[in-house]
Amino acid sequence: MNKPTTPLEILPPDISAFKRGNRGVDYVHVLDSGQAGPRVMVQALTHGNELCGAWALKWLLDEQRFVPRRGRLTVSFANVEAFERFDAEAPQHSRFVDEDLNRVWADDVLLGPRDSAELRRARELRPFVDETELLLDIHSMSEPCRPLMVCGTADKNADYARQLGVPADLLIDTGHPAGLRMVERGGFSDPASPRRALLMECGQHWAASSREVAIDTLARFLALTGLADADWAAQRQRVPTPQRQRLVRVTEAVVARTPAFHFLVPVEGLGVVRQAGTPIARDGDQVWCAPYDDTVLVMPNADHVRPGNTQVRLGRFED
Repeated sequence: MNKPTTPLEILPPDISAFKRGNRGVDYVHVLDSGQAGPRVMVQALTHGNELCGAWALKWLLDEQRFVPRRGRLTVSFANVEAFERFDAEAPQHSRFVDEDLNRVWADDVLLGPRDSAELRRARELRPFVDETELLLDIHSMSEPCRPLMVCGTADKNADYARQLGVPADLLIDTGHPAGLRMVERGGFSDPASPRRALLMECGQHWAASSREVAIDTLARFLALTGLADADWAAQRQRVPTPQRQRLVRVTEAVVARTPAFHFLVPVEGLGVVRQAGTPIARDGDQVWCAPYDDTVLVMPNADHVRPGNTQVRLGRFED
């Protein structure tokens, strides 16, 4: 059993009080203001070992007893089955049960014949996702990294993140070769659709700061959607607003072919490889090199190598 290399500054919260949902699905709660407004959804535990989002939703439901001032809010604790397997001696192992819940959101997968714990859960959540107009999916990262907003593949979502004002770094990427993410489903990735989706990477999984970032982002998001008053959100902000935001645009994903994949440069989230042509990673006879000067390493994962897994994405900063 591999012990975590990063200290566990936060542990799983007790979310058992939220098991009984109010729309017939466990751990899903719909808070309806009774007033006209957007259909909003916030989700935590898309991956069972990403604890900060669970803490943020517990804060919202338990401490704040939140009631939207308009519209409707769906609060979802997603992969609770994986979350319940959390082991502090091997916390990465509770990421999922059978497969990654954030790779199953294409109709040919969701509506197909295949079965898994994650597909069963995604099928329960699909009606809530498909009626949502504005989505926040709260995540964290395996390697230490400053917060990063994943805006899917559509620039409209980056524009929405700019309205949110956090974090400093925004990401437009090429999607995942292994499957469709929730923030790319349907209208979320259609430039012509008014629907918007953001995936917030709050920092390293076990860092206490990731919990603060998750709560801060959630409060700001509720104000941006109009479900919360701006003053309410301002009083609950926990992270300074950055002076500016920068966009990283991903041009390619580096996918492991074998368990022998390894990096040839220091692994640092949003680290920059200054010179084009610098070897970045090797997998057998395959070598990936920096495609351009100032190549940005987006969410590199050196500790958990699996064939077919995206180990890092390569991008460049845009002003």
